[in-house]
Amino acid sequence: MSRSLSPADRAIHQFDNVLRTLVPGAARASRPTPAVDTIHDGEMSPDERHHAAGLMRINHTGEVCAQALYQGQGLTAKLPEVRGQMEEAAQEEIDHLAWCEDRLRELNAPTSRLNPLFYAASFGMGALAGAVGDRVSLGFVAATEEQVGKHLDEHLETLPEGDKRSRAVLRQMAIDEAHHAQQALEAGGARFPGPVKAGMTLMSRVMTKSVYRI
Repeated sequence: MSRSLSPADRAIHQFDNVLRTLVPGAARASRPTPAVDTIHDGEMSPDERHHAAGLMRINHTGEVCAQALYQGQGLTAKLPEVRGQMEEAAQEEIDHLAWCEDRLRELNAPTSRLNPLFYAASFGMGALAGAVGDRVSLGFVAATEEQVGKHLDEHLETLPEGDKRSRAVLRQMAIDEAHHAQQALEAGGARFPGPVKAGMTLMSRVMTKSVYRI
């Protein structure tokens, strides 16, 4: 029989999640990277490598935000099955986090120094959505994953032609994100209206513009 966690246990578990998300090298993927050894990059100029690194840094920060969002929602979700779904999705997002970090390392590029700021903001939004109600929380997941999917599609179009390893990672991430969005809607998530989604798009643009360089 599973033991219920005490407040101290939950605090320790939450702190471990923060460390795994924000400390470079701490995240461990449960699945192998899609950029397998048989996939080799083509020729890329220094400018192309710089652009590829900027895009992958954006995607890495996006996964930091996703982890914070799911952790915040899982903390305040009311139904155990919703909490479990958040934890399952968060594990797949850990894979994405580790894959993006590995690719940045291959490109000799750092992760964003703004990650702690975006983590805190996303955790707060996730906790607030979870506190409002599971239907809103799941709807927020669906809308967020929809935004992430759009970013991934844009990045797949603008990646340098020679960057085949980043492309392999982003294609699998796009598949996973679409699955998470569909799961959230099927679980009863609310479909957010257009103006709310437009606001989320504006916020995501602020993140991408800053993280590309910092």
